[in-house]
Amino acid sequence: VHLIESGGGWVQAGGSLRLSCAASGRPFSNYAAGWFRQAPGREREFIAAVTSTGIETYYSDPVKGRFTISRDNAKNTVYLQMNSVKPEDTGVYYCAAVDVTRISTNLVLKFVWAYSHWGQGTQVTVSS
Repeated sequence: VHLIESGGGWVQAGGSLRLSCAASGRPFSNYAAGWFRQAPGREREFIAAVTSTGIETYYSDPVKGRFTISRDNAKNTVYLQMNSVKPEDTGVYYCAAVDVTRISTNLVLKFVWAYSHWGQGTQVTVSS
């Protein structure tokens, strides 16, 4: 499956932004998906994940209550709604996907190594 992120840009602290990840190539409903971000000089970190059905979602502590991950399998798209953004949310945001038959538990969805497909990333810059 091929992933393309969009929606990144510049936003003031306290504002909102919505990222999209469009998938193509194979039925997206077979894939769990996640969002990760990478700030300069730092490792890629987990932000949020959603199961293939969209029923279960997972968040990292720094974004819990501010960000919302969702998906529309009819549109083969995963979203990340970012509210009350902070300067520390700045970074390149990556969408990732993994075929659900390749994972034994949803607990691995917070790890970079669990994913087999990645997008090219979209830059988000939050100014104070």
